[in-house]
This record gives sequence, structure tokens and C-alpha cells, in this order.
Amino acid sequence: MSAPDLSVASLYNVKGKIALVTGGGTGIGKMIASALTQNGAKVYIAARKESQLKETATELTKTGPGSCHYIVANLGSRAGCDALVAEFKKRETKLHILVNNSGVTWGAPFTDFPEAQGWDRVLALNVKAIFYMTAGLSDLLAKDSTSYDPGRVINISSVAGLSAKAEESYLAEEGTGLWSYNTSKAAANHLTSLLAVTLIKRFITVNAICPGVFPSRMTRYGFEQAGDKMAATQPTGRVGIPQDMAGTALFLVSPASAHVTGNYIVLDGGGTLARGSIAPKVKL
Repeated sequence: MSAPDLSVASLYNVKGKIALVTGGGTGIGKMIASALTQNGAKVYIAARKESQLKETATELTKTGPGSCHYIVANLGSRAGCDALVAEFKKRETKLHILVNNSGVTWGAPFTDFPEAQGWDRVLALNVKAIFYMTAGLSDLLAKDSTSYDPGRVINISSVAGLSAKAEESYLAEEGTGLWSYNTSKAAANHLTSLLAVTLIKRFITVNAICPGVFPSRMTRYGFEQAGDKMAATQPTGRVGIPQDMAGTALFLVSPASAHVTGNYIVLDGGGTLARGSIAPKVKL
């Protein structure tokens, strides 16, 4: 019996895989799409803004050796998710990797938090879209999948889903809170568990990445207001960079993680643990 091939080239091989990354034109989605393209995958990115998608697809394809393509989509409703699923199925008969990355946040005062923009829109994009995209593409993810080469789903959640603190964030203005955003990310984590149990029988793994602070449109306000302070509050003294996200994502979609499902990987340089271990000083 020959020894197994445990080389990095084999364990992290995604060459020839077909991937769909929602919200892939910028930020974390672009980081993941870049990692997949640079390692030989055929990547589709989807979002609302065609100009940004076209620019990113052209840039990533030039980098290669894989290719990047785009589909304009609005995932804020089931109809929008169904439209993206239908368009993808016109182009491909198999999907190896689905990255549910599209998301939105909203900050407002506790006593004046809007329903439509604050709750309905956030929950629709951050939670419902994960469900409808995964369910709608599950047949393509399951096609030809095996326990050694399963279909892969990554849900981009957040450390916000693990925190009970909605106010006093660098990502929201003073006097406001991210009530719906934190709730939606906690829901995304549990939905990841539900989908993992549901889909493993079809040889599809489902995992979540819970990023801390990474540069993106969602964190732009925080970087503009307190970029240096945000880095200083991290145990590592820095925020996340593309290599951090790329390495984690490649692990979750490659042979290295074929036996991993239902997990949330906290990608924040230890920030969540450090904050949780610091209690206020009390005089006895």
C-alpha cells in the first residue's frame, strides 16, 4: 500500500473547481475569489453593481491561472436568490464551492431602530439569502460529490454573532447600535449548523468563517474614524489581511478539510477571546 500524498499541492488543490462567491466584487468576497482564481478555479462572483463586478472579474482573470466571471444579482429577496440560481444553472451543470458572503449592516439608536432597513433588509440578506442560495444550488453541489470530495459551502458570518455587545463599536456612530446585524450573524451561525446536518448525507459540507476586523465596505466607517485604534485593540496589533482570509477559505474548500463540517472558524487574531477574558476591576 502506497503512502498517501500529504503534500501541500495535493491537500490544498482546488484546480479546476467551479465556485460561486456572492458579494465577490469587493472586500472579503474578493479576497476569497482571488485565492480561488490564483489556485486554478473557475470563479463566478455575484453582486448588484455590474461595474465593480466587471472590474474585479477582469483583474482576477488577468492574474490567473484560473478565471473569474460575473453575474449581476440582488439577493435581498427570495426572488433575487432564485434568479441568481437560475442564471448560474444556465452556465454550469456542476458547482463545487458556494461562498455565501453577501451581507449588509445597519446602525441606529436603540429606541428608534427602523424596521424595513434596520431589520427586514439585514435579515433578508444576511440570513435568508444563505438558506435560499444553498437550497437552490444543493443539487449542483451534490452532483458527483463523495465523502472524500464533497461539495463545499462557506457562510461568511462574523465575530459579532458571538458578542452580546451591540453598542460602542468602532463600526457604528456614537449613540447607535448594530442590533440587527449581530442578531443576523448569530442566526447565520446556527443556520450553518442546520445546513451541515441536513446536507452531509448528500456529501456537502457547510462551515462558517467568523471574521473580526477586515478592510471592506462594511468596515469603511470604522477605518475612517479609528483605523489605528482598531488595530491597537487587537492582540496581534493588526487587523485582518487578504492572506488570513484566503488561507482559511482555501482550507475549507480543499481536500484538507473534506472531513470538516458544521464548524465556525473565528478569524480575528484572538480578539474575541481577549475581550472575553478581561473583566472590570472591582474593589473588594
